[in-house]
Amino acid sequence: MTQTVTVRVPAKVNVQLAVGGARPDGFHDLANVFLAVGLYDEVTVTPADELRVTCSGPDADQVPLDRTNLAARAALELARRQRIEPAVHLHIAKDIPVAGGMAGGSADGAGALLACDTLWGTGTSRQELLDICAELGSDVPFSLVGGAALGIGRGERLRTLEVGGTFHWVFAIAERGLSTPAVFREFDRLNEGVRIPEPVASQDLFDALAKGDAAALAATVSNDLQPAALSLFPALADALAAGSASGALAALVSGSGPTTAFLAADAESARTVAGALRASGTCRTVRVTDGPAPGATVV
Repeated sequence: MTQTVTVRVPAKVNVQLAVGGARPDGFHDLANVFLAVGLYDEVTVTPADELRVTCSGPDADQVPLDRTNLAARAALELARRQRIEPAVHLHIAKDIPVAGGMAGGSADGAGALLACDTLWGTGTSRQELLDICAELGSDVPFSLVGGAALGIGRGERLRTLEVGGTFHWVFAIAERGLSTPAVFREFDRLNEGVRIPEPVASQDLFDALAKGDAAALAATVSNDLQPAALSLFPALADALAAGSASGALAALVSGSGPTTAFLAADAESARTVAGALRASGTCRTVRVTDGPAPGATVV
């Protein structure tokens, strides 16, 4: 048996997040268009006496190291299904912002699942891995798949999308995190008494992705959670304004926030936007990358 396995897994940006009304189970139906981008966490799994989680990297102190961690939950669920002991040390090397709306925790869950399956030689089918991911959380299946995909239901049922080029992104990392459940609660509060239509994905957005056309994509990106994120964290509006003023084609909150995402025309424009955001004092740090990026991959 292999003695150590490392899996690299990407962050995501939601280029469209259409949100329906609250369901009886408390979740919301979504039309969620994910694009994986080149910021990665790495999950390394080694045999141990018992399940243990450690974490390093930016804001590692904010990552839970108990069995609530999605990486730990992934190992436990795979072990339960395979009737084996989850006796592993999971080490998460963070580079995806923590509590930043970029699916860092979900990425760790998908990474741990693939790493444990590889370490244990359990040969779990792709479909069963995706089923486990969907049990773990709405964004976890996409972290396994990567590229670009439409997520429906609560975001866990995926249809892969064609991407015809590279899209250049700048991410402004906020001074503090935002809780996804809190943002959804604020969405419900802001929409109290409003009839919310069924979420529908944009065909124009699919076409822009397929053509690799950044200007067309910029005209179609949207995030129904953005008003709720701005309501809870009004200062994000300053980052959005700074990025827009520096030439970003589009500016939006990434997922439930508080990371703000800026689509740039090309790599040079992305560097310009990043420089302006750093100088603006509206965020803690700035990251420049591109997408699409591959899903969870054994390295």
